[in-house]
Amino acid sequence: MDLGLKGKRALVCASSKGLGLGCARALAEAGVDLVMNARGAEALEASAQAIRDDFGVQVTTVACDVTTEAGQAQVIEAAGAADILVNNAGGPPPGMWTDWEREDFIKALDANMVTPIALIKALVPGMMERGWGRVVNITSQSVKAPIAVLGLSNSARAGLTGYVAGTARQVAGKGVTINNLLPGIHATDRADALDRGVAEREGLSMDEAKAKRCATLPVGRYGTKEEFGAACAFLCSQHAGFIIGQNILLDGGGVNATL
Repeated sequence: MDLGLKGKRALVCASSKGLGLGCARALAEAGVDLVMNARGAEALEASAQAIRDDFGVQVTTVACDVTTEAGQAQVIEAAGAADILVNNAGGPPPGMWTDWEREDFIKALDANMVTPIALIKALVPGMMERGWGRVVNITSQSVKAPIAVLGLSNSARAGLTGYVAGTARQVAGKGVTINNLLPGIHATDRADALDRGVAEREGLSMDEAKAKRCATLPVGRYGTKEEFGAACAFLCSQHAGFIIGQNILLDGGGVNATL
């Protein structure tokens, strides 16, 4: 399928590894030039060079913390007249509701709600002027089914979801779509960290902790960054112009819900 993206330009945040990298590679395979961001310069440049070698697209790297105002300014300048924005940032740490104070919530909101909103506000006006644009926010399955130990993430990502629900419908008439991808457990560093926490709490090996989590999923396995990236690329494609303000689960059936 021709996604109609050849020659487009995308800013993909937190894309040196994991789900962000999966999205960057899928867009590059469709012919999209990239601005890739991550905090670690070495891993970022290695991933960027692999994309250049594999797909022959232009890749600009910006090593910074996109959750800071200075980092946002850097990626916005590098993105220029970007056609596509993929918002992504690591989730807050797990814990119990009794552990979190105001500062913890502010930090989570800054990273997982305020930062994507700031990038949307910076880049979407240009997309509207040009009559075409795509925004995909990587959020979490916790938006649909809250996860108790991820209360900080539940709160911040739910806030972003509410913002997108209204904003997406205000910009759709100018050819710009905004949608959210809600990952369940995928084979990433985040999954390793969560499994390690389970293993330590329950006295299990990492393999046992992973097997226990896999058993809760109808598909019986973790997702891959490649299939997640393919879903992102489709939402960015010429075929997705009628998909507006949606929250699309990629969770292996883990959320048991009718709607």
